[in-house]
Amino acid sequence: NAEVIVSGAADASIIVWNVQTAERLHVLKGHARGILDLAVDPSTYDHDNIPADGIKEAVVFSAGSDREIRRWRISLEKAEQVDPEAPLLVHETSVYALRFDDDGDLWTASADGTAKCLSRFQNFQPDTTIQHIDYVRAVAVEEVGGYVITAGRSENVKVWDRGSGELIKTFDGHYEEISGLVMLQQRCVSVGIDGTVRLWDLLPETLGNACEQSKRRSERLEIRDEVSSVRQEDESEHVGLTEEEERELDELMHEDN
Repeated sequence: NAEVIVSGAADASIIVWNVQTAERLHVLKGHARGILDLAVDPSTYDHDNIPADGIKEAVVFSAGSDREIRRWRISLEKAEQVDPEAPLLVHETSVYALRFDDDGDLWTASADGTAKCLSRFQNFQPDTTIQHIDYVRAVAVEEVGGYVITAGRSENVKVWDRGSGELIKTFDGHYEEISGLVMLQQRCVSVGIDGTVRLWDLLPETLGNACEQSKRRSERLEIRDEVSSVRQEDESEHVGLTEEEERELDELMHEDN
């Protein structure tokens, strides 16, 4: 048995190292540009349940500034790329971050202004896309509350409802780009190029009001869409709304958040 470290560099190489001996075991090539992040597939490596005789091999995902996500099967004896002719191409440009959630799905953050969830059961194709107005440098998942946290060039930390993709909360504090996020139970740590590390509370009592407002907003939008659809059908049939129905519709369309 031996512990290994897998590193990626700006020269587009991935190196597997023996921790005990500092020996370079494997050098992997496949990306055309620099490596920006690495993530171990949890289905091949469970840190909390390592067999007595060790893990024979693990699969590592890599992301680069060439927009590709590649997969590597690594053991002490050998390392090889999984399906080298078919890297995952789900973003338009650089992929900054890779994070697996507890379901084994892969979350990504990209310079194309999106964070995406790549579904394991759909061969790691996107089933959720969260759109931003600028680069997304980091992504994290808070499993208890069901939140996705993103950050990047916008200088703030955004909390999203994982199921609906609705923005729940925006935390301000950094005054430069945020480059990394780490979860500590139900708190999120952000690192910025402003030289600060900040801690954000994601406990229900902190986000409760924001979650409730998000839920009410979604319900209002659903009602508005239903009423608008009925109104369009009535108009196509030349049937007008009553004065009371017009007033109720107007209240729904202009209700404050």
